[in-house]
Amino acid sequence: MKKVGIIMGSDSDLPVVEKAITTLKEYGVPTEVHVYSAHRTPVEAKEFAANARANGFGALIAAAGKAAHLAGAIAANSTLPVIGIPVKSSTLDGLDALLSTVQMPSGIPVATVAIDGAANAALLAIQILAVSDEELAEKLMVARAKAAEKVLEKNAEIEKRFQ
Repeated sequence: MKKVGIIMGSDSDLPVVEKAITTLKEYGVPTEVHVYSAHRTPVEAKEFAANARANGFGALIAAAGKAAHLAGAIAANSTLPVIGIPVKSSTLDGLDALLSTVQMPSGIPVATVAIDGAANAALLAIQILAVSDEELAEKLMVARAKAAEKVLEKNAEIEKRFQ
């Protein structure tokens, strides 16, 4: 199974990123986690991205706040799918990070999830890997069925209460 690489721009992003790590572990996806900054460690970030495919990665997740150039810097140096997590900061409530992550130039795509949307970033990475991994695809289908079941149970409770 391919690995998912998670890169955060600062260790202060870890409380958000942990949701992605936990989700990937729940699905049994091997994960590697690093702190590389697009601005303070650009050489290391570039080397990681450039070598990610050869090192067994199938998707990369990059989390950063404020200027949030990390996902773009990673995507510029890899042809693997890159998923950006804009991290909420005190400055503009994460809007700055969202816009920096989602507004990529043509030819360098970054899939972008919601501000602090680490769980969805992990699920998107899992879906990408599941294209060629039937076991992961089955795990996703089971999880979706369980989620639907929970909603239908709540629906039955509401219907009973108000009918």
